[in-house]
Amino acid sequence: MRLPSWPTLAVAVLAATGLASATLWYLTEVQAPYSPDDPLFSEAGDAARGQLVFAAGGCASCHTTPGQPDDLKLGGGLALASPFGTFRSPNISPDPVDGIGAWTVADLANALIGGVSPSREHYYPAFPYTSFTGMKVGDVKDLYAYLRTLPKVAGRAPPHRPKLLFRIRRSVGLWKLMFFRQGQNASHLTGDPVHDRGAYLVETVSHCAECHSARNVFGAIKPDTRFAGGVDPQGTGFVPNITQARLREWTEDDIATMLETGETPNHGRVGSSMADVVKNTAMLPDSDRRAIARYIKALSAVATPHP
Repeated sequence: MRLPSWPTLAVAVLAATGLASATLWYLTEVQAPYSPDDPLFSEAGDAARGQLVFAAGGCASCHTTPGQPDDLKLGGGLALASPFGTFRSPNISPDPVDGIGAWTVADLANALIGGVSPSREHYYPAFPYTSFTGMKVGDVKDLYAYLRTLPKVAGRAPPHRPKLLFRIRRSVGLWKLMFFRQGQNASHLTGDPVHDRGAYLVETVSHCAECHSARNVFGAIKPDTRFAGGVDPQGTGFVPNITQARLREWTEDDIATMLETGETPNHGRVGSSMADVVKNTAMLPDSDRRAIARYIKALSAVATPHP
């Protein structure tokens, strides 16, 4: 049997490499879920309902301009440290130049549900669209309506400083292929409206698993540690386990009270980033806090991973 010549082998290798590169380029292409003229956005949202979505999502915790007391001045700039570099929360005020004042509601939906920017770039998953992707379009429209009522803040946040290997945005498309399922979440539904409302809030809008879980070497949540605690995303501590492995003695009333006042059953108070969470959940109706509590109490016990 006659073996192929070296020139023939070289051409074959180049062709295979080219085909693989073209396939990877195609698979990592940005795909926005919604077009600007999507009929889903023909009716305006309700700003009053959007205020509750804003609170449930904890938007102010990341996007408020650091160093000033007004939680509704969303000029961004908060530094989010990670093993992959330092990322900065953007200006999401309605300023048309430096914020998102020029965005359409479809742009906001594409960001939250698809992790896609108006300029058709992948967002880094430091922005938790991996949870927001399960949001209802109606809630996105309401949130958009509320954001437009807030003060305009001039000035752009400093740029992200990802490490060298992560500076090519297109590479996020490969990460999405491995770890992102658009429109899906990990909710366990039972048909009980209170439990299922809690599932939507915990798993999607409030994105609790983004902090209360351990992550793999690629920065994705390890499914078998979901809600079992993990290293703080910024590497500054350890976020506690909120499954029944730790909260078995807590009642639904205990959890609902903590989400309103910050007080724990042992007469303590939550601290660190959870204090910011409570600042937001305190603004929710009691029915939502109780829904969150019911879902949390229904989580199976999962052992806390080692830090």
